[in-house]
Amino acid sequence: MNNTKESGNSELVRGLGLLTTVAVVVGAVIGSGIFKKPSVMAQMLGSPELLLSIWIIAGIITLFGALTNAEIASFISETGGQYKFFEAMYGNFFAWLYGWSMFIVVQTGSIASISYIFSDYAQFFVTLPRFPETIEQSYKLFIPFIGNIYPLANFGVKLLTILLIFFLTLINIRGVIIGGKVSAIFTFMKVSAILFLVAIAFGFGNGNFQNFFKDTPSFQKGEVNIFTGILVSLSAAFWAFDGWNNITYIAGEVKNPKKNIPFALGLGTLIIILVYLLINLSYLYILPIDKIARSTLVASDTAVNVLGVFGGTFVSIAVMISTFGTSNGTIMVSARLYYSMAKEGLFFKNIAFVHPIFRTPSKSLLIQAIWASILVLSGTFDILTDMLIFVSWFFYAMGALGVFILRKKMPDAQRLYKVFGYPWVPAIFVLFAFVFVIFTLINDIQMFRNGQSEFINSIFGTTLVLIGIPFYFYFMAKKKKLENISNSS
Repeated sequence: MNNTKESGNSELVRGLGLLTTVAVVVGAVIGSGIFKKPSVMAQMLGSPELLLSIWIIAGIITLFGALTNAEIASFISETGGQYKFFEAMYGNFFAWLYGWSMFIVVQTGSIASISYIFSDYAQFFVTLPRFPETIEQSYKLFIPFIGNIYPLANFGVKLLTILLIFFLTLINIRGVIIGGKVSAIFTFMKVSAILFLVAIAFGFGNGNFQNFFKDTPSFQKGEVNIFTGILVSLSAAFWAFDGWNNITYIAGEVKNPKKNIPFALGLGTLIIILVYLLINLSYLYILPIDKIARSTLVASDTAVNVLGVFGGTFVSIAVMISTFGTSNGTIMVSARLYYSMAKEGLFFKNIAFVHPIFRTPSKSLLIQAIWASILVLSGTFDILTDMLIFVSWFFYAMGALGVFILRKKMPDAQRLYKVFGYPWVPAIFVLFAFVFVIFTLINDIQMFRNGQSEFINSIFGTTLVLIGIPFYFYFMAKKKKLENISNSS
């Protein structure tokens, strides 16, 4: 069709093997969360047993979601992944809302946030420029209505972040095989760095196994709100596990996707669970739970305790390696979602362009980089991604529910893999996801009423998604008009 003429080659290349596919799953998940979130969780829980239990529960639920998604991936293996799944389950409208939310903030916001952490840690080695505070004060004085969105704040960090985003974007424009190799190399490096920290903690650290059973004084006195603590800790853990379904976006570029993607989802998730448990055990072995709760950088404090002054350098390098790899993986897979939408006429036409030489969705990658960079400059990406955790889990629930729907709608489809423990495994995931969404909404409302939040995050996040509805009808009308012209000619 038109895409062939415009791009020179309308097909993406299937160049990702099984090993790279597993690496993409692991690399898209393990980012900065495991280095930062345990402190928040320890503060909210106050119990090492509860802390480890939350990681185990979050891991099992994530595994259930991955295994459920794997069944759908075993017979729908088109580029776009979850977007194509929703299209088959619920139709164009629901799929569009999903794709819109991924573009407007979830995936682009993740790219901005993770890349920003890379640049922030780079300050350990280099001094990045900043504008004088007088400029910020003048800006907020003359532009009070958007004074909190200050593009020049931490400008050196933001500039390096934008350069990193475009550097990785250019790598992925050059070819999916190159992007996949970068993802595989940095996944290996980040997992090796984490396992090295675990090994030296247990092998050379002056730790104490009693730390696994010693609660904080506040927990012992019953001053911890268990309900809120568990909910906030689950949110933190799920953020660290987020990205497990990203591999489905590039199904059209995976060799033997109906077999390799389900296998990669299962194996990759198991690897992530194991790595997360080991690093949390090492944290607890070196640092009591009350010290973890007071720590701002628990991985750094653990490494310094074992390696001395070199520990801070080691963790900074590890975080930079980890975030570099995660940003690369997220950039690589996410652009395929918008490409898939555009190819169907439900997004801007140019995004469906396939590079004639490299056979990658180059324009989709570039537009993604531009929007992610705007989020970096605005400084709002962390706020927006926090709001859309609620929305993300709604889509996770609907995706797993779709397994039941597709078994009825498409009973004769050849499924190379059927979810283990059906119907219980997908049912447990759906139930848990919906309960989590409801309790998140209740907790947001409670925090708003107590003056702990300026707005109800979950409702605001949902509003951002619903803003995409007029765009859907615009693209649908445009698509129908082009179809009518084509039919009449």
